[in-house]
Amino acid sequence: MNLNELRDNEGSRYRKKRLGRGIGSGKGKTSGRGVKGQKAREGVSLNGFEGGQLPIYRRMPKRGFVNIFRKEYAPVNVGALQAAIEAGKIKADATVTETVLREAGLVGTGKYAGVRLLARGELSHGLTIEVAGASAAAVAAVEKAGGSVKTTAKPAEAPAS
Repeated sequence: MNLNELRDNEGSRYRKKRLGRGIGSGKGKTSGRGVKGQKAREGVSLNGFEGGQLPIYRRMPKRGFVNIFRKEYAPVNVGALQAAIEAGKIKADATVTETVLREAGLVGTGKYAGVRLLARGELSHGLTIEVAGASAAAVAAVEKAGGSVKTTAKPAEAPAS
């Protein structure tokens, strides 16, 4: 085979439709856009437009406040830590950090600001845990088992007056 004999596979390249090239092409005149009007023109976006009627997103009541800068924390329960230790995914003598939890599959792949330890379940191993946050009950459960919890997230500051 020579370089001048190289060809694409049959059907690997799609030929662009040539619009508005006469009635014999099948896509002549209005180019498949119907007849006249706003939607026959180019660059028109009509999402949410309801023909002059007040759109539903404006009719519906809006309540409360949505903080677009909120931080999402991945929840990890104490019982899940115990199950991971029993399954051999986490070593009982190692310091448990967010990266250890991710490798063990306890934290998803989403964009989380950190891990928050919660108290559901029981723990029988004394672990040293470093997470962004922990509930008071989770800290108590870990300390009861002979471990310790260190939180790295800084507490919310009171607004300056």
